[in-house]
Amino acid sequence: MKKIFLFDALREAIDEEMEKNKSVFVLGEDVGHYGGSYKVTKDLHIKYGDIRVLDTPIAENSFMGMAIGAAMTGLRPIVEGMNMSFLLLAFNQISNNAGMLPYTSGGNYQIPLVIRGPGGVGKQLGAEHSQRLEAYFQAIPGLKIVACSTPRNAKGLLKSAIRDNNPVILFEHVLLYNLQGDIPSDDYVTPLDKAELVRSGSQITIVTYSRMRYHVMQAVDILEKDGYDPEVIDLISLKPIDIKSIANSVKKTHNLVIVEECMKTGGIAAEIIAQINDNYFDLLDSPITRLSSQDIPTPYNGSLEKATVIQSQQIIETVKNIVS
Repeated sequence: MKKIFLFDALREAIDEEMEKNKSVFVLGEDVGHYGGSYKVTKDLHIKYGDIRVLDTPIAENSFMGMAIGAAMTGLRPIVEGMNMSFLLLAFNQISNNAGMLPYTSGGNYQIPLVIRGPGGVGKQLGAEHSQRLEAYFQAIPGLKIVACSTPRNAKGLLKSAIRDNNPVILFEHVLLYNLQGDIPSDDYVTPLDKAELVRSGSQITIVTYSRMRYHVMQAVDILEKDGYDPEVIDLISLKPIDIKSIANSVKKTHNLVIVEECMKTGGIAAEIIAQINDNYFDLLDSPITRLSSQDIPTPYNGSLEKATVIQSQQIIETVKNIVS
């Protein structure tokens, strides 16, 4: 094992996969000589050249279309969005091309494409740079969506995504890049369709993902001292949702809380609630509770920004109310 920053774990994943497979390349704004906005591609252009680490113009729809075309011809592009919010400018290419071409071509084309970059609510980045796009892409057929939360699963998920023959969106939280953690020294991958059991418990299941994992664990530290025993699941896979892992947990705890940074209306929690109610309603002893961001553009003001996102104290109060 070795301790590493999350951004370095992502960089290692790209470097190792580019070294193994010459069809893997990176493109996006400032990914080359600048090394990426959060240094995930730092110095890779020195090792692999300016064609395999390709700086593009500020034209998301154009370079996303180019990446999809490259994937159709057998290359394995990794597109970095300087901020995932900007990829709304490439929504047509992602939905109508990347997601649908394997189907509309009758299986004649595979799209081994990775789309990755920073997102989520940072610290006073303003509304347009604080988007959570997971719900936007959730409804698009043909996509796989994952969200990393530790250096270990960040590297493993990115390596799995690069090797997958389907388009994969990897969400990285802007405030987790400097997070340190242990990762194996050997080559490894993390499944793109499995949730992670973070903590076993008996009273209530808390499902979360991305940065909210740490808000949840801060709350759990206090709940443990007060005699509560929550089970915590990091969703990781947002599409497909590993509903069986959640259901297996609810069979034991009979209570479910979902904590997300996504908007409440039409968010990931909404989909989980629908699936649990459709298929596992009889397991529940209480209504499912979702703790989600407010349905407003994220304010620039620091205090207002904090008020829009779920905090640990809200999780503590919710768990105590349900269990009691």
